[in-house]
Amino acid sequence: MPTPNQLYDEATDQRDRGDKEGAVAKLEEALALDPQFALAHGMLAKLYADLAEADKAIAHAQKVVELEPDDAFSYTALSVIYQRCGRIPEAEHAKAIAWQKQMGFS
Repeated sequence: MPTPNQLYDEATDQRDRGDKEGAVAKLEEALALDPQFALAHGMLAKLYADLAEADKAIAHAQKVVELEPDDAFSYTALSVIYQRCGRIPEAEHAKAIAWQKQMGFS
């Protein structure tokens, strides 16, 4: 049985070949094995945004922030996902948190 990391690598290969749906399936499989796998949530957020599934994209981006609350990049990625999904106030809020974390304010 493949590990979550192996499934992530397979998903990356599929994404790079243009098979976003196949990549999503591999990442969902990885999360079934390890629901706390932040990298898989991050890639799923991007892929779901690409596939115009805003609610799923946002949920996965929020999960990354939940799993890595001190990581400024996680908030930056959340901001980008919010922006791509047309949720500008939420994007600005996440961007502000990213800036605070990067500057060491919180």
